[in-house]
Amino acid sequence: MLNIGQTARKSGVTVEALRYYEREGLIDAPDRDGNGYRRYAPDSVRHIRFIKRAQQVGFTLGEIKDLLSLQTDPAASCCDVRAQASEKVRDMEDKIAVLEGMKSVLSQWIEECSGDGPLTECPILDALNTGDEEDEHD
Repeated sequence: MLNIGQTARKSGVTVEALRYYEREGLIDAPDRDGNGYRRYAPDSVRHIRFIKRAQQVGFTLGEIKDLLSLQTDPAASCCDVRAQASEKVRDMEDKIAVLEGMKSVLSQWIEECSGDGPLTECPILDALNTGDEEDEHD
């Protein structure tokens, strides 16, 4: 059995993150020893590493909770996990498209701005201020 500090170190997370995962229901609250200290089973490290790896590839904690539920659902299959991963990729592609649009607009504004002159003639600030006027007409 491992204490909270050992579990956190071996898992690559902070003690605060470990406690947060417990509060969010991502990991079960461990048993406590006679002194009231949390005692984690060694397989908790694998479980926490799963959570961290899933976060690293973009899954939210809610989505990770769903993946963990699938792992313990006897009716679940690899197809279910694949569907969740595919949905995550679609979400990422949507976000990338939005970011690319934002980058395009901002890049155009940068091209239009020489970087010289007073702020009152800054095309970037003008473009940002123009957006306010357009919003008022909606």
